[in-house]
Amino acid sequence: MTEIWRLDGVDLDRLDRLASRIALNLKTGDVVTLSGPLGAGKTTLARTLVGHFDGQSEVPSPTFGLIQRYETPRLALSHCDFYRLDEGELEELGLDDALADGALLIEWPERAAGWLPQDRLDIVLDETGEAGTRSLVLTGRGNWAGRLHRLQALAGFLEGTAFAEADAWYLQGDASARGYARLVLPDRRAVLMNAPRQPDGPPIRDGKPYSALVHLAEDVTPFVAVAEALRARGFSAPEIQAFDLEKGFIVLEDFGDAVFKTAMERGTGQGVLWSKAVDVLLALSELPPGPALPVQGHDAYVLPRFDAEAMLIEASLIVEWLWPAAHGRELPASVRSEFEALWRPHLERAAEADPGWVLRDFHSPNLMHLPGREGTRNVGLLDFQDALYGPLAYDLVSLLQDARLDVPEALERAELDRYCAARTARGGAFSSDDFRTLYATLGAQRNSKILGIFARLAKRDGKRAYLAHMPRVARYLERDLAHPGLADLRDFYAREFPAADELPPRSL
Repeated sequence: MTEIWRLDGVDLDRLDRLASRIALNLKTGDVVTLSGPLGAGKTTLARTLVGHFDGQSEVPSPTFGLIQRYETPRLALSHCDFYRLDEGELEELGLDDALADGALLIEWPERAAGWLPQDRLDIVLDETGEAGTRSLVLTGRGNWAGRLHRLQALAGFLEGTAFAEADAWYLQGDASARGYARLVLPDRRAVLMNAPRQPDGPPIRDGKPYSALVHLAEDVTPFVAVAEALRARGFSAPEIQAFDLEKGFIVLEDFGDAVFKTAMERGTGQGVLWSKAVDVLLALSELPPGPALPVQGHDAYVLPRFDAEAMLIEASLIVEWLWPAAHGRELPASVRSEFEALWRPHLERAAEADPGWVLRDFHSPNLMHLPGREGTRNVGLLDFQDALYGPLAYDLVSLLQDARLDVPEALERAELDRYCAARTARGGAFSSDDFRTLYATLGAQRNSKILGIFARLAKRDGKRAYLAHMPRVARYLERDLAHPGLADLRDFYAREFPAADELPPRSL
């Protein structure tokens, strides 16, 4: 399978923009070949690509050393020039080893034709009749065919925005398939979200895939709809500056880099930040979502309901992934049945209680410190495309039992008390005792899900960095299960799962 993209009249500025967009897509194991006659611009493109990884303005030619390696935060990038490659030298270069932890840019690839992998991006440059410009033919082969098609779509989308001539710099994303880049012009900047529609996975229950059962977003429509709804209510969701729902691209306001963890490292106290975030949740509890959220030029979007079945499927990740890792054998049907029977009545009550916004991932990686804004607008909100209509306690427990960094139990208790006091002071049907039971139930549900996800990321996807967070999440889970209303679940978990200080299991 191949995909071809032809570009004519490419000057140095366009070449630099193209390099920045290719750089967004490069990952470990990639091979990019650069072909063309002497003076066509192969080395210029290679140097520009390298510069978009480490910001170096001076990138030496590897002509005489054959390979120049660059260690960058994302991956190791090796620039190869095989013009002077002698017969027999190829095996001595260690190209396979270089691909194991990085990507290769290869000039004069025809001299290594026998080694080149089937999955690669080939770029052929040639001179044109116009001084200072080149023609380029990009050919995606194998798995690069679809990636090049996506790259063309991205470039076409940006051409229709105010950021057509912007430089693009990679931004670290989350554990999803979404990609992010910072778009930079001399006078302004924005963030590009690249979120291709996610295909349905295999059916796991009632003929439906996991994403449908737990109501995960499959395109960018929910992000656009929720962002506009939050902004209309006075919250700091990013302004949507351009979007394409069908292709899955959004240009959105750039809040900078001061996520809560970074703000803490720069001197802002954790208690101050978490208090501000609780204020946002209190305000959200008074401004519920409407029955349908408008999307400019498109049909309105209806928030899915966070139903008991979705909660149960999420919680079940702990028995599907952590239980086998802890016990060294497949999950027995009897254990699954007992798990579901114990959880179902708790979740059926939770699903009907105290409904409103559930942004779903309301925790430190998705909260920005914006000190220049007033009131609740000084907390920037991100990553809410999976938002639901459900129990308000869910987002509070996401914040106060943050999976990525420690929240002291004293801070958790203080902010939970303050939240309950504020809701009680408003009057109405709010019950602090009922809410605390709901909080513990949803905390146990969420932390069960997260432990299962972290085990899956390590076991199935090789993302072992998440294992470091498992003891913290397990400690939160123990706090939740200590609630008197969850005694039956507490007994089951004590029997079937390791304690926090025994995680992660060696098998992970």
